[in-house]
Amino acid sequence: MVTSNARRVTLALTAIGAVLAPTTPAFAAPAPPRVDLRADVDRDGRVDVTGTTDTAGEDGWTADRGAVFLPNIDDDTKRCPTAGPGGRPLSDAALAACNDAADAVVNGNADATDLARVRSVPMANLPASASGTLTVRAGAKNTRVFVKRGSGWTLVTGKTRLTGAELRAGVEFGVEATDVVRDAKAWGGRTVLRLAVTVPGGQGGTDDITLRVAPLLTHHHLQAAQQLMVTKVSGKEDYARRQQAFVAGLAQEVKSAGIAPPLLTFDKYQDVWAQDFVEPGYVSMPAADGRRQVIRVMLRSAQPDREAGRELFEKLRGRGVGVVQVSGVRDSEEWTLNSMGNLETIPPYAHGGRSFPAGRIIMGERKDYGSKPAQAMRTLLASQGMQDPLLLDTSWLHVGHVDEFVQFLPAATPRGWKIGLADPEAGLKLLRDAQKAGHGKVRMFSVPGTKDTPGPRETIDQALASRWLVADNTLAAQRIKANLAILQRETGVTDAEVVRIPALYTRGTEVDAAPGDRVPRLTRLGADQVPRAVSEYGQQQELTRRTDRARTADTVMTSAYVPGAVNGILLARDRYLAPRQWGPVIGGRDVFTDAVTAAYTTVGMRVSYIDDWYTYHLGMGEVHCGTNTLRSTSDAWWRR
Repeated sequence: MVTSNARRVTLALTAIGAVLAPTTPAFAAPAPPRVDLRADVDRDGRVDVTGTTDTAGEDGWTADRGAVFLPNIDDDTKRCPTAGPGGRPLSDAALAACNDAADAVVNGNADATDLARVRSVPMANLPASASGTLTVRAGAKNTRVFVKRGSGWTLVTGKTRLTGAELRAGVEFGVEATDVVRDAKAWGGRTVLRLAVTVPGGQGGTDDITLRVAPLLTHHHLQAAQQLMVTKVSGKEDYARRQQAFVAGLAQEVKSAGIAPPLLTFDKYQDVWAQDFVEPGYVSMPAADGRRQVIRVMLRSAQPDREAGRELFEKLRGRGVGVVQVSGVRDSEEWTLNSMGNLETIPPYAHGGRSFPAGRIIMGERKDYGSKPAQAMRTLLASQGMQDPLLLDTSWLHVGHVDEFVQFLPAATPRGWKIGLADPEAGLKLLRDAQKAGHGKVRMFSVPGTKDTPGPRETIDQALASRWLVADNTLAAQRIKANLAILQRETGVTDAEVVRIPALYTRGTEVDAAPGDRVPRLTRLGADQVPRAVSEYGQQQELTRRTDRARTADTVMTSAYVPGAVNGILLARDRYLAPRQWGPVIGGRDVFTDAVTAAYTTVGMRVSYIDDWYTYHLGMGEVHCGTNTLRSTSDAWWRR
């Protein structure tokens, strides 16, 4: 029997239950939405929204994990102007200002492939009244985001709202950087995106994802040559005809090496030093099926007054090709050190606790004079965080470029390469051995003269008796040895991994062209025009004197005496194109040619030769200085 007191307790408990009822699941407030934004964190070329492969480490970025996006600086539809109204030249700044990332639209399907994909995990139970926003929490100044709607892409702005229906289905975003990293202190390439979802009457939710812009990388010699570039000089004068013959010979060598694409020729500005005004590079990110999405980047030399660099924008920029130039180059920064012949790349290596999976840049500095390549360029290169530039001493070279004495050759070693190094001591030994064998009266050079200018007439005896030749090469050998010590310290390369190539150097006055020869020397040292007439020869000499007076007198600066064999082109892993040596001919054989061929044969290379004596050598450069190479971009710089 239930008493009245018991009934009162039951009624009280019922009342309490009525008060507490809203806390049961049947009456609970909607749970906050589970927001999940994903990118290609594991770098397999796709965004996983069903599994967990792209979740760990999504808020950070390391060598092993982290989403990558491209600086979208190509011009896929060739919409960028190359001239102003009436055909007037655009300024360098105006040329550089236009690319696919300079506008707020996606310029066709090709441009869309340059966008890194970011996706939201579908939120199936989200009410239709929900909405979302995507914001750039870090790196906003350098990042642009688009949302995929229907068959097109729409710019994401502060006013963009994502609907409940879009969020339930899952949203796809495309992300691009508006530029490469130029100074890591200003922006290191990191971008953070935040997706925020709001449910009316309920709680909101957010999720962040981190991306980093792909580094701008330069090529190394383990990447296969795919196309050669060279300037083709117009006209019918003697120099022009010789240079045109060089280009024709180069085309044949390229074809023989199995490189199918024809030469890419520069012709507008007539600057024959195609190695010097541009350094080809690339940016890349993972794409589907193990592919790479690549934009080739033509890095213009830090020489604002060098007009030839404009042709990179005018001729090369287009689908899959962008151009980068630096600004803020100081007048006091030595012009010739900023040529790209002064930038080469050590192939990938790891040593001393440091790893360079994409290789490492080397550049020359004049330690004797305290002169370095432009700070703006060195900052840009270092800010990529991958190829930390290493400076070598080129004080002893008149032009001052690293390609005048060192190169890197594919080889069957644990690291996959060897160092090719100019060896002046070996060059002197060739002459001394010939002299001891009774051949001192043989001409030092076998190059024929021209109609107006006889070929060099000195003999081996006269060369060795020269006031300067032995001293200059003793100096060169010392400086090269010191640079090799730096390379060995940094890379771990042993003496057995050095290929020594016979070479000879001499101070610049001994390789001056005779009056009347059109030799492209001024553009190597700082003037903006190639000599075209006899009257300009005096200007050339005055420029050299002014350059020398600006420096201390205790360091001799040299150039190649015999055409520099290391200053050639690696056409394939087993094919090398060297400048024709034109050395002493004894017993029907050019002793320098035989010695150079033997050196490269030790690393399994077939050597062919091309004449560059009057076209490049007398201008203090060689085959490499007058050409450039587009190489394979298939290597992944990232680790997975």
